[in-house]
Amino acid sequence: MNKGITVTTLQKNWTTESGYTFSSVDIAWKSWGTLNEKRDNVILICHALTGHAAADEWFGGLFDQDGILDPEEHFILCVNVPGSCYGSTGPTSINPNTGNPWQADFPPITIRDIVTFHQLLLDEWHIQGIELVLGGSMGGMTALEFALMDDRVRSAALFVMGKAHSPWAIGISEAQRMAIRADRKWKHGYYDTQDPPIKGIEAARAMAMITYRTPENYEEKFSRRVHPDKQIYQVESYLHYQGKKLADRFDANTYIILSQAMDSHDVSRDRGTFKEVLGNLKIPVLVVGFDSDQLYPIHEQRELADLLPNSTLAELSSPYGHDAFLIEFEQLNAQLKPFFHSLKKSHSS
Repeated sequence: MNKGITVTTLQKNWTTESGYTFSSVDIAWKSWGTLNEKRDNVILICHALTGHAAADEWFGGLFDQDGILDPEEHFILCVNVPGSCYGSTGPTSINPNTGNPWQADFPPITIRDIVTFHQLLLDEWHIQGIELVLGGSMGGMTALEFALMDDRVRSAALFVMGKAHSPWAIGISEAQRMAIRADRKWKHGYYDTQDPPIKGIEAARAMAMITYRTPENYEEKFSRRVHPDKQIYQVESYLHYQGKKLADRFDANTYIILSQAMDSHDVSRDRGTFKEVLGNLKIPVLVVGFDSDQLYPIHEQRELADLLPNSTLAELSSPYGHDAFLIEFEQLNAQLKPFFHSLKKSHSS
C-alpha cells in the first residue's frame, strides 16, 4: 500500500511500557507542506484504529479548500502507529530474533507507547514545535496523551473520546477480539499469513460497524428491505461487505494489539487523579462530541472538557453516531477554524 506513504527505518532504541526494547524501528508517515526554518509549524494528525498515515484519504474534508489543514502554511504530518500493518513496526514485521513475522509475539503496546514512537521521528527531524495535534477515537486518545507528554504541543483538538476507555468500550472491543480468536484458523495468535483468519476479522468488523452508527441511521439506510440478489436483509449484506472489506486490508493480530492499546487509555494511570492530571494541562484544547455517538457518548466529552482548564467544548448534532467525526467535515471545520485562528492571534499579539 503506497498511498504516498514513506517508511523510515531508525536505528534507535524504543522501549515499550511492557519493557521490550526495539533496537530498530520502521516508521511509516505521510506529510504535506514544508517545515519552516524554526521547525515549529507542525500540525500532527493521529489516526484511528484501522487507519493509516494517508490522512488525506480519511480526513479529506479537513484538507479541501474549506478545510483547516493548509499545506501552504503548515507542515502537516500523520504517522502510522506501532502495532499496525501499514508500514510501521508491527506484528506483520519480521522479528529479528526468529526471522519470521512477529504475529502474536509482538509486545503489547499502550497509547503512551504510540506517543513515544511518534517522538522518535519528531526528534530525528529536530521538530521544535507542534502548533496543533488532533485526532478522533484512538487518534483523539493519542492526541490527548501527546499534549500531556510533549511540551512542544501548543494546542490540541480531541474528537469523540474521553479521559479513559470505559468498561462499555472495553467490553465491545473484547467481544470483537473473541470473534477473531474463535476463527478456526486462529491458533493462539499464529496462522498461515497466506491463509489468515478472515472470518474472525469479518465478524469483529460487523460488530464494530453497528457501534459506529445508530439505530436511527440503520433504519433510514436499510429499514427491513431485502437485498434483491442475495435474498438477505440489506443490513446483513452491508455488514458482510464491510467485514470482507476490512479483512482484505487488515491483520488480525494488529486488530487485537491496537484495540487493547485503546483499552489502556487512562490519563490518570500512575499519575494521580483525573482532576490533577488534566488540570495541569494549560494549553488550549478543543473537545468535540456528537450527540448520537453511542460508543463514546457525549457525556464523556463534557466530562473531559470540564476537567481541562483551557478547553472549548463543541457538542455537535449528527445522525451518524461515532462515525460522524469522519463524515461531518463542515461542522468540524466550523469549530476548528475559529479555535485555531484565535490561537494564531494570541501568538502574534
